[in-house]
Amino acid sequence: MTGSGPLAYITGASSGIGQALALRYYQAGWSLALVARRTQAIAQWAEQMQLDVARYAIYEADVARIDSACAAARACLERQGLPDLVIANAGISWGVDTSQREDLDAMRQVLDTNVMGMAASFQAFIAPMAARGSGRLVGIASVAGIRGLPGHAAYCASKAAAIAYCESLRGELRDSGVRVITLLPGYVDTPLTRQNPYSMPFLLSPEQFADKAWKAMEKNKRYAIIPWQMAIVGRVMNILPSHIWDWLLVGRGRKPRHRNTRGA
Repeated sequence: MTGSGPLAYITGASSGIGQALALRYYQAGWSLALVARRTQAIAQWAEQMQLDVARYAIYEADVARIDSACAAARACLERQGLPDLVIANAGISWGVDTSQREDLDAMRQVLDTNVMGMAASFQAFIAPMAARGSGRLVGIASVAGIRGLPGHAAYCASKAAAIAYCESLRGELRDSGVRVITLLPGYVDTPLTRQNPYSMPFLLSPEQFADKAWKAMEKNKRYAIIPWQMAIVGRVMNILPSHIWDWLLVGRGRKPRHRNTRGA
């Protein structure tokens, strides 16, 4: 299968941020490799949006399972060729209480999805991109990876790890021509955030985030917090002493414990 224009490989493409990014790149003339567990949801969306069947392909993968994520990437290489852009977006956000034994299993699932899933989504493309001397690997992290939040132990830990992983990979690929970009969304209106029992300042729609993320990626920014208002908050979060951060969290609502649902 071949399509016109450069190729973007996007995980978590069945809803939310992943779907909005897919549409943004499609509208810019790119071909798409769309990855998710819920492939039927992607197919229905693509038909609804009247996407040209010659310009996209759908791959089923559960990125929490390393072999599944790697297999989808290899299938893309065989069917569509080496992407110009890989966006590791798939993720889940479950509240946990690690005083409860069963929540340790939930925490492991979040870490497997948000950290190992990102690395596994990149794995098959790293060496070929380096050999070609070009390409972009984009990790979707979160402002929540900067500091810990009540009930967010799993999510904050996973996004902190994702940020550090992308930074490490960027150093490893520094002279290869492959760019590694870390994007940190603030609050985006998706199924993962709608049940949060606290205020979400500077909330963006997925489409608003996708447009801002597009601009950051086209500028090849190494690290970007979106939107700019949250970037200011993120810088402040980075420098606050721990005792002040702890004080600011007093009375903050805790993210509810996990439910038996999965992200894209």
